[in-house]
Amino acid sequence: MKRGWQAIALTAVLAAVASGAGTWISASWVLSRREPPSLHDIVHHDLKLSPDQLTRIDAVEARFAARRPALEADVRAANQELARAIARSDGDGPQVQAAVDHFHVAMGALQKETIAHVFEMRSVLTPAQAEVFDDRIVEALAPDEG
Repeated sequence: MKRGWQAIALTAVLAAVASGAGTWISASWVLSRREPPSLHDIVHHDLKLSPDQLTRIDAVEARFAARRPALEADVRAANQELARAIARSDGDGPQVQAAVDHFHVAMGALQKETIAHVFEMRSVLTPAQAEVFDDRIVEALAPDEG
């Protein structure tokens, strides 16, 4: 009988150790998977900008900040249009395809203007700053490539 309790106790201890190890490994993995830095963070925290550069970057950011809400609203509207088309459709018909096309156009416009914004910001930087900027942008876009 004593041997049975020892086996149960050993099993419980091994289960606790395995559980603790699994939790620690999972937590370590989750903590290592951080969000990529924002464009703002890259420019304002990773680069040493001169006062003139800061003024110029602020103007670039303000122009994009004024345009971005309309672009994002168009993406949301296209997404809603797609949802309505799918709800009304029996399949992948013309209304669904038109909504998909509208969504692609809206997303494409947002992406193109975002990329133009990135290059406009880059044009304010020195060659050394631009190299750091480019490296950080590539890391943010393709974090598993490095």
